[in-house]
Amino acid sequence: MPWCASCDKYLSPNAVSVVGTCPTCGDRVEDSDGSPARSQKIPWHFWVFASAAAIYLAWRLVEGLVKLVT
Repeated sequence: MPWCASCDKYLSPNAVSVVGTCPTCGDRVEDSDGSPARSQKIPWHFWVFASAAAIYLAWRLVEGLVKLVT
């Protein structure tokens, strides 16, 4: 769990910036084992949902244009 010594608080892994700094004070954040903390990547299922939503909206746009033309 990422710990910021300057702010004296734990951070969620998603709150840590990409370069491993605290979003509040900007100091380096360390994990509980002493290694520098890293931000987590966006989960794969988010990209599946975003792709499905984009395909659905594109299909609805095509349907709307076809209905408008006819």
